[in-house]
Amino acid sequence: MSGLAARIAALIAAQGPITVAQYMTFALHDPRDGYYATRDPLVADFITAPEISQMFGELIGLWLAQCWLDQGQPKRPLLVELGPGRGTLMCDALRALNLVPALREQIEVVLVEASPVLREMQRTALADTNVPMRWAHSLGEIPADRPLLLVANEFFDALPIRQFVKTERGWCERMITADSDGRLAFAVAPEPYPAAQIPASRDSAPDGGFYEISTAGDALAEDIGRWIAAHGGAALIVDYGYAGPGFGETLQAMRAHRFAEVLGDPGANDLTAHVDFEALAAAARRGGAQAPGPVGQDEFLVALGILHRMQTLLSRDSGPARSRNYLETAALLRSQVDRLILPEQMGTLFKALAIVPSGAKTPSGF
Repeated sequence: MSGLAARIAALIAAQGPITVAQYMTFALHDPRDGYYATRDPLVADFITAPEISQMFGELIGLWLAQCWLDQGQPKRPLLVELGPGRGTLMCDALRALNLVPALREQIEVVLVEASPVLREMQRTALADTNVPMRWAHSLGEIPADRPLLLVANEFFDALPIRQFVKTERGWCERMITADSDGRLAFAVAPEPYPAAQIPASRDSAPDGGFYEISTAGDALAEDIGRWIAAHGGAALIVDYGYAGPGFGETLQAMRAHRFAEVLGDPGANDLTAHVDFEALAAAARRGGAQAPGPVGQDEFLVALGILHRMQTLLSRDSGPARSRNYLETAALLRSQVDRLILPEQMGTLFKALAIVPSGAKTPSGF
């Protein structure tokens, strides 16, 4: 049993069962043994869209620039990324913003990153970008007094969720307990959760069905909406998830690109859950903004011109004779685009949601 598992079991023995959200927080963010505190997850367990192709970050950078232009070029915007990974997306976005010097010359970049390992990688990747840059542990650390241009790619899926199970007693929260040997296990709370907190479609759920709530994600989306409603700007959320209430369990653990036990060896596995985009949109609207979408990642990237961008990159390698290098480059770019937009890959499971001021022009792709 790992040190973190033993500490979680000891806490349960002393205080009683914990929620799934509490467990996720321990497993991912414990400063000593948490997953994000101790490793580079992009090497170990998953590959994100910016690591697949430079086109992804370039198009997002230009999307943010177009939103800024549509709103009359508000002064001194902050360019914020939540969970910047290795810094690849931001590096590609800033390169694309060379096409919009009026914006690039006045932005300040803020990277919201809790992992010390990833912060060092971001510093290295972005060392030569020549823009003012700083780091924060949370969005709440950043004064909300300037226009906000924000991107969150595969960030909300890692925020803690609470799970509820439909039983004969009603919707009861799923908890985590420990046996006398310290082994962690799932259990169901004896008292039902207030029915008003579960959506109206709850009656259609089968017995044993799950409902998941991300209180942290909803609160963050509302804060972003409130900031943008007050000071202008735009936010783009890209993640895997669903567009309406669902009643299945989506919490999963990954290790070395394979599924693992959610309660097995906490701190060693990445934990994620599908994003409820309808809930995020509703939260942003509560903050006073509008929230176009969600749309599939395939629809979004094609509307932004990823196929045209692929041809532009290919044209750099073309010449009188279609060389072997050209054919290899074409095959590579095509495979990258396929992975991003084909329905059987990332195209439909991944979705995009925008947040812009009420009354603003609907952004491209939505």
